[in-house]
Amino acid sequence: MGENTLKNRRWRPRMFSQSHPEHYVPILLFLLVAIGFGAISLTVGKLIRPKNPYKDKNAPYECGVPPINDARERFSIRYYVIAMLFLVFDVEVVFLYPWAVDFSRLGLFGLVEMMIFIFILLIGYVYAWKKEALEWD
Repeated sequence: MGENTLKNRRWRPRMFSQSHPEHYVPILLFLLVAIGFGAISLTVGKLIRPKNPYKDKNAPYECGVPPINDARERFSIRYYVIAMLFLVFDVEVVFLYPWAVDFSRLGLFGLVEMMIFIFILLIGYVYAWKKEALEWD
């Protein structure tokens, strides 16, 4: 008797014990409303917008400047290098934020680890600066 009652008293999470399709009704309603809103907005926009295309309206538009060359113009490699450097130093913030939030729990170990991380990034920054990768000319 004692063994049988212990087996029945074992804790089981109620949320996952059985499948209840009625719990998915709000999600289904949300999806239907979102899809319906998008479809209705696009349809109404297509029905009421003016339809009078002409040459200037169909021309590519970029910052108010008329296009001079082909849109598939090649860019200097420096553009891509600066973009990659921006991404590298932007991702640094993604690693700094959780460290700053949990700094008190990490203590000296966390401080040393972050100083090593920042030092490695600083070496990369100095290297890019010495190679003049940050110059736009």
